[in-house]
Amino acid sequence: MYKVFVNDKPIILTTEVSKETNFKNYLLSKVNIGKVIRDLNSTSLEEARLIGKTEDKLLKTFLKKLPNVVAGGGKVFNSKGEILFIYRNDKWDLPKGKIEGKESIEQTALREVEEETNVKGLKITKPLETTYHIFKRNGKHKIKITYWFEMTSNYEGKLEPQVNEGITKVEWLNPMQTVEAMENSYANIKILV
Repeated sequence: MYKVFVNDKPIILTTEVSKETNFKNYLLSKVNIGKVIRDLNSTSLEEARLIGKTEDKLLKTFLKKLPNVVAGGGKVFNSKGEILFIYRNDKWDLPKGKIEGKESIEQTALREVEEETNVKGLKITKPLETTYHIFKRNGKHKIKITYWFEMTSNYEGKLEPQVNEGITKVEWLNPMQTVEAMENSYANIKILV
């Protein structure tokens, strides 16, 4: 099973058909993805379920339905156990961005975190869950596939938001502040945190 978010509503990719209650079932092979997105955005549906035949082909089949944008990002811890957050579009988020040229996804994640926050000395400690969400640019829907990594840094210098990317704040948040921030964040970030 996979979850792909449209805003905070999930499209669930599954092989199991369930009786519809607050969601709608669609056949993955025949689905009009534009209609599913419209239904999630304009009705009281809480989720959509796209039903496929085999578990190992669900994601591959779905990703062919819209253009893909690949990104890398980081959940960064400092020596005090605080997590690095950015504030953009009036929501708390983790730093991430699109892959450039021939860089590896790990290089992308490290570069983007540093560019968006000014935090130096980043080290990847382990890969985290990959998230998927649908967004709209220039009138067209796309799927953003974000590969996340847990990182550490001993950086104690100035945090600088990348203003030209719409980031207005960068902060290290302690566990209590993180819980508060998750009340104003995205569903796919809540999964990681």
